[in-house]
Amino acid sequence: MSNKDLENDDEMYVTLTLDDDSEVECIVITIFEAGERDYIALLPTSTAETEDGEVYLYRYAEDAEGNPELASIESDEEYEIVADRFDEWLDEQEYNEMVGDDE
Repeated sequence: MSNKDLENDDEMYVTLTLDDDSEVECIVITIFEAGERDYIALLPTSTAETEDGEVYLYRYAEDAEGNPELASIESDEEYEIVADRFDEWLDEQEYNEMVGDDE
Protein backbone atom coordinates (compact mmCIF):
# COMPACT_ATOMS: atom_id res chain seq x y z
CA MET A 1 0.00 0.00 0.00
CA SER A 2 1.37 3.42 -0.86
CA ASN A 3 0.39 7.00 -0.17
CA LYS A 4 -1.41 7.00 -3.53
CA ASP A 5 -3.74 4.29 -2.19
CA LEU A 6 -4.82 6.74 0.49
CA GLU A 7 -5.40 9.71 -1.80
CA ASN A 8 -8.90 8.71 -2.81
CA ASP A 9 -11.91 9.82 -0.80
CA ASP A 10 -12.40 6.48 0.93
CA GLU A 11 -11.19 6.65 4.51
CA MET A 12 -9.53 3.57 5.90
CA TYR A 13 -9.97 2.57 9.53
CA VAL A 14 -7.89 0.49 11.92
CA THR A 15 -8.84 -0.75 15.38
CA LEU A 16 -5.92 -0.68 17.81
CA THR A 17 -5.79 -2.75 20.97
CA LEU A 18 -3.85 -0.78 23.58
CA ASP A 19 -1.72 -2.13 26.43
CA ASP A 20 -4.70 -2.00 28.82
CA ASP A 21 -6.75 -4.11 26.34
CA SER A 22 -8.99 -1.17 25.45
CA GLU A 23 -9.73 -0.67 21.75
CA VAL A 24 -9.45 2.56 19.81
CA GLU A 25 -10.82 3.02 16.29
CA CYS A 26 -8.51 5.17 14.17
CA ILE A 27 -8.52 6.75 10.73
CA VAL A 28 -5.44 6.01 8.62
CA ILE A 29 -3.90 9.39 7.82
CA THR A 30 -1.02 8.14 5.69
CA ILE A 31 1.66 5.52 5.25
CA PHE A 32 5.07 7.07 4.73
CA GLU A 33 8.76 6.21 4.62
CA ALA A 34 11.30 7.46 7.14
CA GLY A 35 14.84 6.13 6.96
CA GLU A 36 14.72 2.57 5.71
CA ARG A 37 11.24 1.67 7.03
CA ASP A 38 7.58 2.35 6.40
CA TYR A 39 5.41 3.91 9.08
CA ILE A 40 1.72 4.59 9.52
CA ALA A 41 0.03 7.61 11.09
CA LEU A 42 -3.32 7.00 12.78
CA LEU A 43 -5.83 9.47 14.20
CA PRO A 44 -8.33 8.18 16.79
CA THR A 45 -11.87 8.78 15.53
CA SER A 46 -12.81 10.15 18.96
CA THR A 47 -10.47 13.12 18.32
CA ALA A 48 -10.78 13.33 14.54
CA GLU A 49 -13.19 16.26 14.79
CA THR A 50 -10.79 18.41 16.83
CA GLU A 51 -7.89 20.41 15.44
CA ASP A 52 -5.28 19.05 17.85
CA GLY A 53 -6.02 15.33 17.98
CA GLU A 54 -3.30 12.96 19.10
CA VAL A 55 -1.72 11.00 16.25
CA TYR A 56 -0.36 7.49 16.78
CA LEU A 57 2.77 6.54 14.83
CA TYR A 58 3.71 2.88 14.27
CA ARG A 59 6.06 0.85 12.14
CA TYR A 60 4.16 -0.53 9.15
CA ALA A 61 4.79 -3.68 7.12
CA GLU A 62 2.80 -6.24 5.17
CA ASP A 63 3.07 -10.00 5.54
CA ALA A 64 3.39 -12.41 2.60
CA GLU A 65 -0.38 -12.28 2.00
CA GLY A 66 -0.42 -8.47 2.01
CA ASN A 67 -2.01 -8.14 5.45
CA PRO A 68 -0.89 -5.06 7.39
CA GLU A 69 1.29 -5.49 10.45
CA LEU A 70 1.89 -2.71 12.97
CA ALA A 71 4.76 -2.63 15.46
CA SER A 72 5.74 -0.16 18.13
CA ILE A 73 8.57 2.27 17.52
CA GLU A 74 11.42 0.99 19.67
CA SER A 75 13.53 4.01 20.63
CA ASP A 76 13.27 7.73 21.26
CA GLU A 77 15.74 8.33 18.42
CA GLU A 78 13.60 6.38 15.96
CA TYR A 79 10.47 8.17 17.16
CA GLU A 80 12.09 11.58 16.61
CA ILE A 81 13.04 10.65 13.03
CA VAL A 82 9.50 9.39 12.33
CA ALA A 83 7.79 12.36 13.99
CA ASP A 84 9.99 14.81 12.03
CA ARG A 85 9.18 13.06 8.74
CA PHE A 86 5.45 13.07 9.56
CA ASP A 87 5.64 16.82 10.32
CA GLU A 88 7.32 17.34 6.93
CA TRP A 89 4.51 15.34 5.28
CA LEU A 90 1.90 17.54 7.01
CA ASP A 91 3.71 20.66 5.79
CA GLU A 92 3.72 19.27 2.23
CA GLN A 93 -0.04 18.64 2.43
CA GLU A 94 -0.69 22.20 3.63
CA TYR A 95 1.54 23.58 0.85
CA ASN A 96 -0.30 21.53 -1.78
CA GLU A 97 -3.64 22.85 -0.52
CA MET A 98 -2.37 26.44 -0.67
CA VAL A 99 -0.94 26.33 -4.19
CA GLY A 100 -3.24 23.73 -5.67
CA ASP A 101 -2.28 20.41 -7.22
CA ASP A 102 -2.07 21.74 -10.81
CA GLU A 103 0.92 24.07 -10.27
